Amino acid sequence: MKIKSTMIDKDLRTYGRMIKIVNNLCNNNLSLRLMYKLGKKIKLKMNDDSMEFIEKKISRKDGSMMRVCIFKSKTKKENLPGVLWLHGGGYAIGTPYQSKLYAKEFMKVRDCIVVVPDYRLSIEAPYPAALEDSYETLLWMKDHAKKLGINENQLMVGGDSAGGGLTAALTLYARDKKEVNIAFQMPLYPMIDDRMITESARDNNAPVWNSKSNYNGWKLYLGNLFGSPNVPCYAAAAREKDYSNLPPTVTFVGDLEPFRDETIQYVENLKKAGVEVQFKMYKGCFHGFDQMCPNAEVSQKSFTFLTNSFIYAVDHYYAEQE
Repeated sequence: MKIKSTMIDKDLRTYGRMIKIVNNLCNNNLSLRLMYKLGKKIKLKMNDDSMEFIEKKISRKDGSMMRVCIFKSKTKKENLPGVLWLHGGGYAIGTPYQSKLYAKEFMKVRDCIVVVPDYRLSIEAPYPAALEDSYETLLWMKDHAKKLGINENQLMVGGDSAGGGLTAALTLYARDKKEVNIAFQMPLYPMIDDRMITESARDNNAPVWNSKSNYNGWKLYLGNLFGSPNVPCYAAAAREKDYSNLPPTVTFVGDLEPFRDETIQYVENLKKAGVEVQFKMYKGCFHGFDQMCPNAEVSQKSFTFLTNSFIYAVDHYYAEQE
């Protein structure tokens, strides 16, 4: 799917032109590895007037430690919605710090606690490391709900891009393991299909994330499984056949990006299985448009859609638990 500059939303177009230059220079595994190293060195100021930021270390099953970042409302209330948020970055790059944007959006409309694990990236450990870390964090939230101030019946999971893919995989995994209940999921423009066979995933040259970067991302994440017909659904959720008994879902996607068609198909599969879904597709938008250009009108519309869905989930599912 070839993308012309004129197809991009006018508020995103200038940034799109700039980032395509970077794409052309950095669209390979070596560049991902360099960005991975750079990301490990970046430290950002997380505390501000709207929220608290805390870092903790939790133990994995093998005894190693994992960092989790916690964004908290300053109200000190108890029994709040708990959101496990999984950051994006093609499974290969990214840090929990970039999730502050979503944490702030959620806290504008509801007091909540957002937990973001520093899950192992594919460059250091391929699948299933990231999924295992996400699940360990979810169990930790459940087991420490009272101490965290979380309502354990109101655990939600969300993420963007690869984090959206992890969200979709995690809800399948949690459903099948039956150890913890997920009340609501928010897999935004999720990276869920390693086969890259849809129209939007083939020959896509859009800014930020395109067919080449998608190929490189999946190759790193799947390791020896890459190209196999037997990739498990917990690695690529689009390979699942049974979408029943999954939590109510909200997602959105841009119409110019590689994940457009797999997101649409995922939404249809959920609906066919009787899962409640709220979905929007935004015209003229490339991958990650909301994060890259958060002040653009279309990005603000996507935030409103997401937070309205979040409000509905908090009010509706909390009432059900009561």
